[in-house]
Amino acid sequence: MTPVPKSSVQPDLRGTNLYRVAIVGAATLKGKDLAEILRDRNFPAVDVRLLDDDESLGQLEAVGDEMSFIQSVRTEQFERVDFTFFASDPRCTRNNWKAARDLGNTIVDLSFALEDEPGATIRSPWIERLAGQPVPPELQPGPVVVAHPAATVLAMLALRAGKFQRMAATVFEPASERGQKGMDELHEQTVNLLSFQELPKNVYDIQVAFNMVTRYGPRSDFALEAISGRILKHYRQIAPSAAEPSLFVVQAPIFHGHAFAIYLETEKPVAIEDFSQMLAGDHVVVTHGAEDAPTNVNAAGQGDILVSLARDANHANGIWLWAASDNLRIAALTAAECAESMTASRPRGQIQ
Repeated sequence: MTPVPKSSVQPDLRGTNLYRVAIVGAATLKGKDLAEILRDRNFPAVDVRLLDDDESLGQLEAVGDEMSFIQSVRTEQFERVDFTFFASDPRCTRNNWKAARDLGNTIVDLSFALEDEPGATIRSPWIERLAGQPVPPELQPGPVVVAHPAATVLAMLALRAGKFQRMAATVFEPASERGQKGMDELHEQTVNLLSFQELPKNVYDIQVAFNMVTRYGPRSDFALEAISGRILKHYRQIAPSAAEPSLFVVQAPIFHGHAFAIYLETEKPVAIEDFSQMLAGDHVVVTHGAEDAPTNVNAAGQGDILVSLARDANHANGIWLWAASDNLRIAALTAAECAESMTASRPRGQIQ
């Protein structure tokens, strides 16, 4: 008797609360973090399909306690799937999301490719809970776009800070926001600089190793101005009641994790201790000692925003916040929580 391949076994899920999941871009930095978060949160998935482009086909990745092969992105891979997460590059998302939608998949987009699609919503469950504005379940939800992790951090701190007169923030962008290729180019530039070799510039079209830049080269596919615009756009969507910050984005020579320099001017002087208590809470850890000051290194792997505070020397009402967060972890947590909140809109054990 010929054994049936595991991938073709489709258990009957009727009467259960288990779901089938596909991760498009499973080999990307976001895809790997997402798979780990779904496992750690015990997302009720009986089947997780790992999909990616030709460069990653056949690659083994851990899914729970088992190993799974990455398969190519094909329409039939979306059959009998409940949730499809797009952690791929925007082009791949745009090319495949409608096929998944038309087969009844609920779409969660981490690539930002669908932010302007009709019916799409930009979401951050952290901010929804903090603002007391939960999103009601929809029987046929449009694509959900995960809020930019920097927008989530800024909105969380702004809402916790309460009333203030002014907010200005500098966001230090890590290479991991440009994916594995961005990480690799920063690494190669660093090595080549130390060995006096020519610098690769395929991603940034400018030197980013040992350098801070406010604009990429003209041949880059990315633009820091566009990133700043996306952060503000998402901030407005997830925290419409919060005062909008002045924002500046800088590409920093760091591999992983956002860092933030934030200036807040309150209506009247506030003691640092009192302001610390206002900020601290779910997802925000206020540090006090020099040994545990926020850095993108000690924020790595954490689902919390690390923050330290200092009084402005020239303004009695001014407070500086130095914050750090794991950009990939916050994006993955947001995606997982969005899906968890939408399980109520999917019939249990749906068989398509």
